Amino acid sequence: MQDKYRGEQILVFSRVLLDELGPFNGTSTEVDRYLDPILDKQNNRFHPRFLAEEDESLKQIIPYVVFRCGDEVFSYVRGKQAGETRLVGNRSIGIGGHINPQDETLFDGAKLATDRQTYLEAVAREIEEEVFVEGPFEPKITGLINDDSNAVGRVHFGVVHVCELNHHGVNKREKQITKSGFIPIADLAGSRREELESWSALAIDLLAAR
Repeated sequence: MQDKYRGEQILVFSRVLLDELGPFNGTSTEVDRYLDPILDKQNNRFHPRFLAEEDESLKQIIPYVVFRCGDEVFSYVRGKQAGETRLVGNRSIGIGGHINPQDETLFDGAKLATDRQTYLEAVAREIEEEVFVEGPFEPKITGLINDDSNAVGRVHFGVVHVCELNHHGVNKREKQITKSGFIPIADLAGSRREELESWSALAIDLLAAR
């Protein structure tokens, strides 16, 4: 099997752990029930991405950060430069990506994923790589995504963060982000829902329920 990810290592945990904690399909707001065990270093490890993408016994931990301003959210279309080629052309409201070994250096002497704060530092790196945000913001964890309805979802596990803003000052850094801007939540939940990748549709439902 060819390694198209050039040796990239990503943080994963066993699907068995999810089954032990209580499997769900779609979204969950029971963040503490799942996230603390998943982020315990004893329950996760780094694994070659090219193998993990085809291994449904593993779940890749993916921060999924949503920027909200009032009744609108930042949205974009995944361009050809997207790391996950299976999602190219889909509209997304999530910023984020895999957690890599480089995140172990975020805290001196810390081990990756031994606590939530270290994980949040990794999330901050992901945000900085993908977008420029004017002013301060705080990503708050509001829910989890596990979507076993498609091949991409079966090997990923999403942690939904919401950043409440009072402005539209979010601009792209990465080439994979195209056709970006703020769109009313009601539009994405309604007439434009079919444009959304599956995780974004699930995340919109979380936002609409708040």
